[in-house]
Amino acid sequence: MPALDFASLSFLPLNWHAQIAEHIRGGMHPRELCERLIAERPLEDGAGVDDIYIRAASALERAASQGIEAIAFDAAAYPAMLAAIADPPPMLWVRGVGAALHGTAVAIVGSRAGSPYGLSVAEQLASDLAARGVAVVSGLARGVDSAAHRGALAGGGVTVGALGCGADIVYPSEHKALAAEMMRAGALVSELAPGTLPQQHFFPRRNRIISGLSRAVIVIEAGEKSGSLITARCALEQGRDVLAVPGNVLNGRNKGGHALLRDGAKIVETADDILEELGMCPAGAACAASGSDPVLASLEAGEGSSVDDISERTGLSAAALLPRLFELELKGALRRAGGGRFVRIDKAC
Repeated sequence: MPALDFASLSFLPLNWHAQIAEHIRGGMHPRELCERLIAERPLEDGAGVDDIYIRAASALERAASQGIEAIAFDAAAYPAMLAAIADPPPMLWVRGVGAALHGTAVAIVGSRAGSPYGLSVAEQLASDLAARGVAVVSGLARGVDSAAHRGALAGGGVTVGALGCGADIVYPSEHKALAAEMMRAGALVSELAPGTLPQQHFFPRRNRIISGLSRAVIVIEAGEKSGSLITARCALEQGRDVLAVPGNVLNGRNKGGHALLRDGAKIVETADDILEELGMCPAGAACAASGSDPVLASLEAGEGSSVDDISERTGLSAAALLPRLFELELKGALRRAGGGRFVRIDKAC
């Protein structure tokens, strides 16, 4: 379908995205869907379908003039991990290297007013993960987010920033130099059309994109009402792992993170803790065929297995399995067979 059709859906309210995804997956054409939704719930500014399409065409022109890639939900370049969530953006606006949205990624999030300890931990974890080929996703905010992005760059790796504004706008503006460095190998992404200014209600919504692009979310220094806990909740709803770094119990910065630990989140001290939780090989560890990955180990080469079969063998829920299966498929470690079954084709780690 033309990118214009999906771009038009970007101009509908963000809280409609789950309904939009449900109908698109069911085969409804975006224009027909746009017409139906506006007929059912007229927009506050009174815009009709033709008005929405005019705005979408203008956004695509602006994106093209600024080197922003518009990736529609039905495009092969749309990240498989994000496509699997309940309410994916109908259009991703990407500035930088689109390939950075594929492969293994981990999100690191935390306080905007991070302590020296929290910032140091975020930077070190990100650097170590990046050095091992894991992309680091965060929100380009002050504090832990920016420390994670800088750490990934220091580790010679890739980092992705999910924004609460258009991809052509860097917020906060003090991070323009950081954003420019990120885009050399990584990317800035947004579900909001170019030119959209940051607004407070955009940021909680973008958190589902941070977790949706990632295999796991690492929380560092989150208070009781931290936005990082929204990202953690999104991750759990999406079947992603949630891990937390323990911290000082006296300053109140860590109450949210410690609550996650009490609820069963894995404690993170080093990058190896994260890699182990994801079933990946830590640096220097021997990697024995498929035995290092419980999902691959549950599959027989050449014999198809359903998600229910794999769930029974691994003890993982279907929600937790799907992102891992998508990633292994991207790596060429398995392929889809008929009837929703999966076949292992590569015993390498």
